[in-house]
Amino acid sequence: MPHNGGVSAPQPTASHDVPGPRSLTELYWAFTILALQGFGGVLAVVQRELVERRRWLTREEFVEDWAVAQILPGPNVVNMTVMFGDRHFGWRGAAAAFAGVLTVPSLVVLTMAIVFENVADTAEAQGALRGMGAVVAGLITATGLKLMPALEVSPIGRRQALAVLLLTFAVVGIVRLPLVWVLAGVGSSACLWTWFCLKQLDDQRAAAQPDVPTE
Repeated sequence: MPHNGGVSAPQPTASHDVPGPRSLTELYWAFTILALQGFGGVLAVVQRELVERRRWLTREEFVEDWAVAQILPGPNVVNMTVMFGDRHFGWRGAAAAFAGVLTVPSLVVLTMAIVFENVADTAEAQGALRGMGAVVAGLITATGLKLMPALEVSPIGRRQALAVLLLTFAVVGIVRLPLVWVLAGVGSSACLWTWFCLKQLDDQRAAAQPDVPTE
């Protein structure tokens, strides 16, 4: 049952219909196809491919993995790619997924860069880029809205999770603080609060367990 705040035990996530990639080849081509679709709005593509289409991750697992990828150095999607591949096939899976997300897309990007170089300064090209920027913003916003139900299972409660979300939006989008300060301030505070809530849950479970008589 959804909760509006306070400390509540996380609910179990839905089981996978498909447990994961069956081979390194499937993993490689899955991330190749994923990367070829990621023109700007890569978050939306990753979420759709891994959660909705292939069902290799639940929505809650995706949010957790993306959060880790977000705070690690480097591109988010590359970080998540390496983690996902390693989880299923060890270092070989990490290498296969990494190669998939970079090899063919890199050739496409180099080709596009060569072609675009001759028209980059034209008004038509600049207008097209501004138009694509609006599409990317819409993709990211839509994906964020689709992932919001994952807050229902947050240990800190839905209200507190929404408060952290709004605070992060404010300091990044309005105050325009550098990301490193946002992670150090808001991120660290959220982690500490979550740890405190989880500790409370453990204490409540321990208190609820009946005492076992000793012989």
